[in-house]
Amino acid sequence: MTASKTCPICGKPSDPKRSPFCSPRCADVDLNRWLKGAYAIPVVEPEDPDESDDSEGGADPGAGPRIRH
Repeated sequence: MTASKTCPICGKPSDPKRSPFCSPRCADVDLNRWLKGAYAIPVVEPEDPDESDDSEGGADPGAGPRIRH
């Protein structure tokens, strides 16, 4: 027995030709969400021990600046 798949946008049964969506409209809605950045994974950066602890004189002066992307 196979489970019937539903469209992730509207919940209707998906069309095998447009899987996992049921229509071109739902596929376009999903694409728009990707392009707008709605599907983003939140990032929590770990605390940098060099920035919070200045008691030892900080980082190696010859190392240069740290660049974060």
